[in-house]
Amino acid sequence: MSHYASLTAMPHDQSHLAKNLNEQEIVRREKLQKLTQAGIHPYPERFEMTHELHEARALADGTPNVQVAGRITAIRRMGKLSFITIQDLQGKLQLCMKIDDVGEAKYQQYVDFVDIGDFFGAKGDMFTTRVGEKTLQVKEYTFLGKCLRPLPEKFHGLQDIEIKYRQRYLDLITSEETRARFLLRSKLVREMRNFFEEHNFIEVETASLQPNASGALAKPFKTHHNALGADFYLRIAPETYLKRLIVGGFHHVVEFARCYRNEGISPNHLQEFTMVEGYSAYWNFEDNMKFFQKLFSTVFQKVLGTTKVKLKADPNSPEVEVDFGGEWSVVTFRDLLLKDCGIDIDQHKTARELLAAIKDKRIDLEEEAPEKLGRGNLIDILYKRVSRPKMLGPTFLTQHPIDLSPLARANDKDQQITDRFQLVVNGAEIVNAYSELVDPIEQMKRLEEQAKLNAGGDEDAMVMDHDYVLSMEYGMPPISGWGIGIDRLIQFVTNSENIKDCVLFPLTRKAAGDSADVPGESDQTDFDPKI
Repeated sequence: MSHYASLTAMPHDQSHLAKNLNEQEIVRREKLQKLTQAGIHPYPERFEMTHELHEARALADGTPNVQVAGRITAIRRMGKLSFITIQDLQGKLQLCMKIDDVGEAKYQQYVDFVDIGDFFGAKGDMFTTRVGEKTLQVKEYTFLGKCLRPLPEKFHGLQDIEIKYRQRYLDLITSEETRARFLLRSKLVREMRNFFEEHNFIEVETASLQPNASGALAKPFKTHHNALGADFYLRIAPETYLKRLIVGGFHHVVEFARCYRNEGISPNHLQEFTMVEGYSAYWNFEDNMKFFQKLFSTVFQKVLGTTKVKLKADPNSPEVEVDFGGEWSVVTFRDLLLKDCGIDIDQHKTARELLAAIKDKRIDLEEEAPEKLGRGNLIDILYKRVSRPKMLGPTFLTQHPIDLSPLARANDKDQQITDRFQLVVNGAEIVNAYSELVDPIEQMKRLEEQAKLNAGGDEDAMVMDHDYVLSMEYGMPPISGWGIGIDRLIQFVTNSENIKDCVLFPLTRKAAGDSADVPGESDQTDFDPKI
């Protein structure tokens, strides 16, 4: 007995099957057994395709010997004639199969064994139906894989959000919108990589397990390395390691990095996310402002076919068209907060004074213990509360207080602000960029101040990183660096309400038991073919 025959040769009324499988699942397993008994391999090794489905749809009528494959998403059987729709990530194609073309035995096997959800390969000639549907006239077919569970209802897709995120493969099968979103993400990342390469950036990879949580103001995830007998942190940013490469001689360096921050959940915030971060020797932050206007206008034109993006401030707001090829707004941190809440941060030099002013204005920061925060984090939370949600079109936010930017270069004219910008779009930070601090003595001083705040309870404050300061002591040229949140970028480009919709497998709580029980659609083949 073959391997598959031994697996499937079991009566469908066994107690464990009766307990755990519904009627449709039992029937599909019976078909799997019958396939094997008929000498048909239910999971064959390979299939030779001549075209992807979207390529086949573009072929001229009469093109012969076209071989395609995909998952069956719809079937309509009409006696000796069947119309079958197969689908892959980038398209779908209708198949027309007649008993006279494939033979009575093969046609009957198709009727007896094939379900919606199965994988199917076909060879034949292209034609167009009288209603204009490009179709493959099947001359031969190959069974390519049995689906043992019925798919979710194809007309409505997945309605359960938890299942949508836990079992993304089902969402991809049932939702054309989801497939398009992730194809766009891949294209956008590819074009960004092309842009960086054309501008002489060298792509690298740095450590994701780090002895110090440095490179940003964020609470880290902590883990223990058994072999080394030491605690490590999942990186919150690749910054300090990329800067070490500038010390080592790189001029333009970039990394597509998975980063981790042990912080709150929101529709615009992930704890595990993709950041693209890069550094350029001999540039300042103003060079990068010009660089990013060119990057986004170029990449959007190539991916979207336009530099204009339609944005929505919230699900109930009308769409607003924003042109990334036009002029971008520039506003200082001080002026923005003064306009939005009437607080002049320059007049409040300590965290205590600033918190008093915030309370006087009756602004709720929605923080459990704001009195534990340093002035920099207090300013940042105030900005995110009263200003950032109102920022729709691309805006450069500049002149950040030095408390908020422990790794940025102080402005030559005003030592209390930094040479930094954030690009904010539709209430989300897309790019964060600095003229970098390259003075090791000043860096040590700032890290000592951050370490004191961290020890005092500000978990987002940075800890001391002696190894990074050591690298700086070997000399750094002028540097400007930046980071882009890829997930947030996709969120605003696609007008997605939740950032989880822009990540293939977002982090979720562990399911209590088996999460694979998905409401299935009926196996009734009620699809109306386009004939």
